[in-house]
Amino acid sequence: MASSSASKHLLSFILLLSLFCFSSAARSLAETSDQTQQPILFQYHNGPLLTGKISINLIWYGKFKPSQRAIVSDFITSLSSSPSTNQPSVATWWKYIEKYYRLSNAKKTSSLSLSLGTQILDENYSLGKSLSVGTHIKQLAGKGGQSNAINVVLTSSDVLIDGFCSSKCGTHGSSKSSFIRGKSSKFAYIWVGNSETQCPGQCAWPFHQPIYGPQSPPLVAPNNDVGLDGMIINLASLLAGTVTNPFGNGFYQGPKEAPLEAASACPGVYAKGAYPGYAGDLLVDATTGASYNANGLNGKKYLLPALFDPSSSTCSTLV
Repeated sequence: MASSSASKHLLSFILLLSLFCFSSAARSLAETSDQTQQPILFQYHNGPLLTGKISINLIWYGKFKPSQRAIVSDFITSLSSSPSTNQPSVATWWKYIEKYYRLSNAKKTSSLSLSLGTQILDENYSLGKSLSVGTHIKQLAGKGGQSNAINVVLTSSDVLIDGFCSSKCGTHGSSKSSFIRGKSSKFAYIWVGNSETQCPGQCAWPFHQPIYGPQSPPLVAPNNDVGLDGMIINLASLLAGTVTNPFGNGFYQGPKEAPLEAASACPGVYAKGAYPGYAGDLLVDATTGASYNANGLNGKKYLLPALFDPSSSTCSTLV
């Protein structure tokens, strides 16, 4: 009976987690799972992965300090930084994604190269301070390039988004582009919100006390900004989901409407030894006391989520 009860609880947890992930790997950072319980069976649904040279365009909606924008832009640039960057690095973390490409039907020449594209500032809240993902976020994403691009919409802490905090911390999807050279195509987009004043316990854990579950002291954020460091965790997770499942028919597990993707399949895991309420045995900066697991450009440090390894059905961490 105990085994049957445990199985029911595990199934309920997975269904709840899948629902919370919404339509595109949105993450709740307060949720954690015991990765030793049961391997996740990932499937490739024969759709395209993002390939070639892709620009990541940033659309800043609301008020962000230049130092906050630098945290994100340096992270994007760090994805393809040189091997001379201190290890473990953001670039090393991103290389885990290559396993998905080797397992897909993509040709060897169809590799992925990401770079920082244009940055668009909308500090005057052109669409107001209460937005919907289905309409307004897509509209904002359309301001970026629509060919060979991922357009990332980042909303400030005073902007309300439908479902933000209650069911998601961000999301990714795709939208039809304008006609380019006589053809209409799709482009990928991501939205991530700053949860600092709305729900840091939900979307910026482990840098804030969780709103439920096992309670442990919050960790010191590596860039001394709970809201932005939480956004990096979500952005990293959604980037991994975007390139491996850009149009809903790539790599994922579970229902298409609420899939578990490359990072959302490993919720709450950031280092070896992680368990519910504990992010894992992270590196600690001797000067600031901040916890991190990846080095970036310009001396930046980041906390990045574990990525699901489709070849071993385990969650891979940098440390």
